[in-house]
Formats: sequence, structure tokens, C-alpha cells
Amino acid sequence: MNIFSKLAITAGMSLLLAAGVAQAQSKTFNIWWFELPDTPQSKAWTKALDELKAKHPDVTVNFELKTFEQLQKAGSLILNSDQAPDVLEYNKGNATAGLVASQGLLTPLDDQFKSRGWDKILNDNSMQLSKYDANGTYGSGPIIGIPAYAEFVSVFYNIDMFQANGVKVPTTLDEFEAALDTFKQKGITPLSLGTVDSNGQHLLYTLALTQADDTWVNNYQGLKAPLDTKPFLFAAKKIVDWVGKGYISKDSTGLKGTGGADNLFSSGKAPMFISGTWNNGNFAGSIKNFKWSQFLFPTPKYTVGSTGNLFVVPKGSKNKDLAYEFIDLVLGKENQNEQANLGGVAIAADPAAIKDELGKRNVELFSNISGKGGLGLYPDWPVPGYYELLIQATTGLVTGSTTPEQFIERVKKPYDDAQAAQ
Repeated sequence: MNIFSKLAITAGMSLLLAAGVAQAQSKTFNIWWFELPDTPQSKAWTKALDELKAKHPDVTVNFELKTFEQLQKAGSLILNSDQAPDVLEYNKGNATAGLVASQGLLTPLDDQFKSRGWDKILNDNSMQLSKYDANGTYGSGPIIGIPAYAEFVSVFYNIDMFQANGVKVPTTLDEFEAALDTFKQKGITPLSLGTVDSNGQHLLYTLALTQADDTWVNNYQGLKAPLDTKPFLFAAKKIVDWVGKGYISKDSTGLKGTGGADNLFSSGKAPMFISGTWNNGNFAGSIKNFKWSQFLFPTPKYTVGSTGNLFVVPKGSKNKDLAYEFIDLVLGKENQNEQANLGGVAIAADPAAIKDELGKRNVELFSNISGKGGLGLYPDWPVPGYYELLIQATTGLVTGSTTPEQFIERVKKPYDDAQAAQ
């Protein structure tokens, strides 16, 4: 081989090496979630993302904060395009994660679940909403997402207002309504509500769960029978009754739960707000002028809640190994303990390591719910499009434009159609 050939080979190898370095330096990892920056989840996940960056200095990490509504409305379109990220938070349930899973838009994670030891961290109950069959129904089929936290709906209450007005934490529905009436008699609208987003339908479903048993919840969430409307009719009548008595303001129809009704509670104007643990970070940081806490709405067994939203890996993810590594980090004991000590409902924290009062309370309340098998899930999950329908129908109950009977007519047909198509 002459010197020119050697030079040519050397030059070619140098170009290939340079191209490889350039390719490594230009590698981009895209990640989305919709937890607000002040939430325990977002703070803990940001820390995990910083760890990922430190381990891979050659990778450009692009994080984008999305909204729940963005992915609720356009998730299928996004995941079926070249704009999909490498990993993202996605709402669990048949109508959301189940729908895109049935369309083949997500990467099955069964192999990773075992090889990476996630099966040692998450038990069967935690994974209930991670598996979807070919029809997009939860409970069986491949694993398409991994939860890293839990959540539930409770009653946030102003301790100072309760004490000043002689109100005790209610343990029955009758006691809860008596508390509402006591505040109203003092000229205080007792319940802060927003119907523009999920807040109104969570109240509706909470009231329905006061009339629900195991069979009803399993049938409803699993699309196992035509809709038994009795619990929803009870709930719809209660909401109309509470609006009529002034326990809920008609102005609720112009408010979101997040960025509206929550502010009425945190500013001390309303003594109660029925919503989820995603408010914990906001309230812990913003409420300075009164003492507050939470209690579970008095139902026989079930509470609105579940394991948290899922980290899913789109089928078109270009950096799946980095996606799996990020999930490793958020499931790690250190990050789980961090989330709990920020006030979050960590799914795999060490109870002995939780020093934060809010974190302890939420882990205890969640253990109370899950220990009796009382996770009632969410009302919009069984049917695609139910989220928007329930918002509209619940808003109609508050404005008075929809009667409870008309409400039932609106929700029954799409449910029964979806159930019949199973």
C-alpha cells in the first residue's frame, strides 16, 4: 500500500470519526409533561432530568411544558406525527392512554419492566392502569406506560374558618351537607367550584360514588354493562340542589378548577374546595394567612383517584434508551423520597424518610384509600370524548339549562354505544 492510499484511508477514518462526534453532539432528547412547575412531581422530575443531563453531557435535552387539555384534545395526532417527543406524561384511562395504545402509537414496555427492575418497585395494583388490550380497555394486555406517583381527590378545608364557625370535619354525607348549610347561614358560599375543566366532573363523580358499590364501579370503568344511571342521577340532583341553596355559586361556570376556583380557596374566600392532590404544591407555597388541611369525602368505599399519569414512550421515539433511563431515575428511591418530602403522593417512597407534614398526610390518606381497594378512578375514562361531554353537561346543571334527567340522557347514549362496541 503506498503512502497516498494510507493517507486516503487515514483521512476517511478521520472524517468518519468527526461525523460520529458531530452526530453524538447533536443528539437531542425531547421530553414533555404537564405538571405545573410548583407541583412536587415537576420539581422531582426536574431534578431527575438534571441528573440525566449530567450523565450525558453530549445530549441536548429539550423539555416542554404542555397542558393537560393539549394532550387530551390532540394526543393521537401528535403521537402519530414526527413531532412526538421521546418520552412524555400522558393521562391514563381507556379514553386517553387506552385510545392511543389501541392505535399502536406507544412502545410496549414489558421487557423493560422486568429487565430494569421496575417490577420490584411497582406492584400489580400500581400497574392496573398501565396495561391496555387491543380495544384500549385497561387491566390487561401489554404495558404501555409507567406511573411515578399517585393522586386522589379530597376536600381541602380552611381550618381557621371551620373553627371560627363551629364546624367539625364531617364523616357522613349528612354531616357534610350540614357543614355547607352552616357556612351559608353565615353568609359564606361554602364550596369553591369551577366547571370549565375537570373540577366540576370530579364533584359529580364524588357524589355518584356515595351511591356506588363494587359492581357499579367495575362495570362503569370496564364498560361491562350498559350504564346504570342511578348514581349519576343522584349526583346531578345534588348539584342542582346545592346550587339552589347557595352552597355553590352559579359563577362557577366561568371558572377553571386550576387558576380559578383554587384561588378562591387559597385566598381564604371559600372554606372548602374538592379537588386533587395536584393542588398541594400551589397551596403549600401560596397559603400563608390560614391553616389548611384535607379530609376524604365521606363515601362508603370509593374515592376519585388512581395511580398517577403515565410516562409513555411513543412508537416513533428516537431515543428510547434515554427515555427508559429517565424513568429509572424517577422511580428511584432518592427521587421518590424527594417527591414525598415536597408534599407529593410518591408511589414508592420510604415512609421513614418522609419528613414533610404534607407528604406524610398524603401518603397516609392514599394508603387509607388503596388499602381498602377504594380507588374509584375518574369519570371521563371509559369513553373517548367523555371529558368534554361531562364538562358541558355538568356546566348545564350549574347554570340550570340542563335538568338532572336531561343530564342522564346526554351521558347514557355515548356510554352505551361504546359499551355495545366492545
